[in-house]
Amino acid sequence: MDIQGCKLVQTCSTYPEQYDVFKGKVQIGYLRLRYGEFTAEYPDCDGETVYTAEPEGDGYFMDSERDFYLEKAVCALLSKCEH
Repeated sequence: MDIQGCKLVQTCSTYPEQYDVFKGKVQIGYLRLRYGEFTAEYPDCDGETVYTAEPEGDGYFMDSERDFYLEKAVCALLSKCEH
């Protein structure tokens, strides 16, 4: 999946739903939805949290919300990369 020129690689589909985010060949983020909390961490797992949200889904996104939250998270990661 590509968002804003970044490649998202899904590493787990449910409980938690999670992704590694790459800009080119460099990992810039880790996205995870677990227990109703969605976080984006820079540059990887246990990094700085740059985005949080509480979507409807618990351990995975509802189909209607996935694109919205992934887009927001990638934008936050890209903003962090630029600073």
